[in-house]
Amino acid sequence: MESYLTLKSLHIIFVITWFAGLFYIYRLFVYHALAESKEEPERGILIKQFRLMEWRLWYIITWPSSILAVSFGIALIVLNSSLLLLPWMLLKLAFVALLLLLQLYSQRIFTELQSGVCKRSDLFFRFMNEAPTIILIAVVFLVVQK
Repeated sequence: MESYLTLKSLHIIFVITWFAGLFYIYRLFVYHALAESKEEPERGILIKQFRLMEWRLWYIITWPSSILAVSFGIALIVLNSSLLLLPWMLLKLAFVALLLLLQLYSQRIFTELQSGVCKRSDLFFRFMNEAPTIILIAVVFLVVQK
């Protein structure tokens, strides 16, 4: 029982840091897109700084957190496979799949911005910044309300 609660605690911790990364990466994308319209040398300085910040956030916080959150979640299900019989858990897993798809889409945008290609506006990134929030709200209500 103690190991299950430890795994659950770790799962929650890394879910929180995963979401923090997803919230902040789109905010950085907003600033990155806005920097694209600046004049040199300001543009170059800002873009260089945003690329560094994005890289650190993405590969030091967001990806490791997502991998750990999913891994601890799988471990919890392995230890208590009856969770897969509960409709709320299946719906939660669908939201997790949606979140993973969002992260893969975000990876594509991240890669473009890192290579100097900015195809989207700051308004698009502001809109996309809300996607993880909507998923978080849905999952929290689903888990608490069961």
